Amino acid sequence: MSGESDQTRGSEEANSESGDGIRGAALGSAPVPLSVLDLVTVGAGHTASGAVRTAVDIARTAERRGFHRYWVAEHHSMPGVASSSPAVLLAHLAAHTERIRLGSGGVMLPNHAPLVIAEQFGTLEAMAPGRVDLGLGRAPGTDGATAAALRRTERLHEGADDFPQQLAELTRFLDDSFPDGHPYAKIHAVPGPVQATSPGGVQSAHRPPLWLLGSSGFSARLAGSLGLPFAFAHHFSAANTVPALDLYRASFRPSEVLSEPYALIGVAALAAEEEHEARCQVLTGALSMVRLRTGRPGLVPSPEEAEAYRFNELERGFVDSWLGNVVHGTPDAVRQGLDELAKRTGADELMITANAHGGAARLRSYELIADAYGLPRG
Repeated sequence: MSGESDQTRGSEEANSESGDGIRGAALGSAPVPLSVLDLVTVGAGHTASGAVRTAVDIARTAERRGFHRYWVAEHHSMPGVASSSPAVLLAHLAAHTERIRLGSGGVMLPNHAPLVIAEQFGTLEAMAPGRVDLGLGRAPGTDGATAAALRRTERLHEGADDFPQQLAELTRFLDDSFPDGHPYAKIHAVPGPVQATSPGGVQSAHRPPLWLLGSSGFSARLAGSLGLPFAFAHHFSAANTVPALDLYRASFRPSEVLSEPYALIGVAALAAEEEHEARCQVLTGALSMVRLRTGRPGLVPSPEEAEAYRFNELERGFVDSWLGNVVHGTPDAVRQGLDELAKRTGADELMITANAHGGAARLRSYELIADAYGLPRG
């Protein structure tokens, strides 16, 4: 890009210095690399089209400010979350960015045929070579009825036995490595490695790195045993964060992918110029969660609606607990909270999700956090 600053070029080099597409570099005064998890939320009075435009703005801002990666997560049947199709969103974002890593945080593997995922992410890799991540989860990302509709079956494959088998199948499709005699030996995920072995074929050596996502110990242990990077959902399972990371590290076996453990954690964080403003913004996300947990999912309410809502005793307990795990306040307060979290958990990367009613508040939060750490301005 013409006219890009030395700072921006420096951040690009720092973010890619490991060369494995996984490990990032901490910039400015950040304790670890910083990244973005975007739920592409839709607020009351706003549209999905506007949410997608905001996603583009956040991805481009994250790229300009030196965040390492930007992920979207698969959710279904939730009016306030417009990220039901991660591969489609990522293709759009790839067309509007140049350097930042893009990925899924995650694709829910049991919802899809492994071949379909391999084809989708092979296509994304062709669109944005060397900067696509494939994060995988084993939860449905929705309620049981919706999961059944997605999978066209009443039997939901989420057990400990099914997920490793599905993961192994996906990996073989990505690597084009089914052994002779296997029923899928002559089936190839395209774009993919088979193109390099075809007459005259030339194929990129890159394929999207696999990440395992989790909110408990199952994926932590599996990621460790396979030598894969691990992403933990601290933003909604904070009590399990340290045990899961400890289990991941204890289970880790070096692989061709990683010689040592690499774990990021998803963190709910929102910064604003004033503490009260930040509190009003994160309260909208808390009310959204109350409604979701009580079977009333909807658009993200406005700060005014959230402030006026009268929580009952049970709801208030949930909200207080929820907000206790959201790092929010002034930029300095958020920086201190993130620093403490990184130190306490030993996470190798912090992936920040800023949930609020409006896109402007979320976009502004990422700018303020970047400023608080002295990240490059681009």
